[in-house]
Amino acid sequence: MGQIEQLRQWVNESDNIVFFGGAGVSTESGIPDFRSVDGLYNQQYDYPPETILSHTFYRKKTDEFYRFYRNKMLCLDAKPNAAHLKLAQWEQEGKLKAVVTQNIDGLHQAAGSKKVYELHGSVLRNFCESCHKFYDVNYIAGSEGVPKCTCGGDIKPDVVLYEEGLDQSTLTGAIRAISEADVLIVGGTSLAVYPAAGLLDYYNGNKLVLVNKTPTARDGIADLVVQGSIGEIFSQLD
Repeated sequence: MGQIEQLRQWVNESDNIVFFGGAGVSTESGIPDFRSVDGLYNQQYDYPPETILSHTFYRKKTDEFYRFYRNKMLCLDAKPNAAHLKLAQWEQEGKLKAVVTQNIDGLHQAAGSKKVYELHGSVLRNFCESCHKFYDVNYIAGSEGVPKCTCGGDIKPDVVLYEEGLDQSTLTGAIRAISEADVLIVGGTSLAVYPAAGLLDYYNGNKLVLVNKTPTARDGIADLVVQGSIGEIFSQLD
């Protein structure tokens, strides 16, 4: 039995699937992985992306943080791809229990997914650091410099920056979903970034599926490895 056929059979037989996804799920919607440093970074920015997207940098050079953030992190024209849509369909059919994602673009919800644990937050939510008033992503995109609240406070994206801890209730929910899953499909992530990669250790089942274009750090422990474009692979799972 081929890998796709095996995956299709496991999906068809299960009503307790959890999907855990990384940047590769979003890159197929045209959202660049900010870790893939291209010439643009070298031309426009004096610091690597990981430095700019850190808590310390946000505090010390908020202007420069927002220049990078608006240019690189807000991809408002991106649309859900075949993987997002298939996951939402499985949830509607009662097969999928949750999506756990490292992405911050809100595309799972745009595709119709309801139970989404966003480990790293979302660019769609922004809050005043003083009065906690909510602002949507269009307000941030349309502002200049450091976006200000009507109260005068700085607005911060609801995104987990480097050096910041994950939201505990989100993490707890993700761990519970993964630990109770029958089938765990991990897609679009090299599983190199912790603490997110450590979530696999909570899986208790025997149907761990890794879907990625390149080998991952955890291929050796997987029950099934499917290499290729996640959108193409998921569009074959009817």
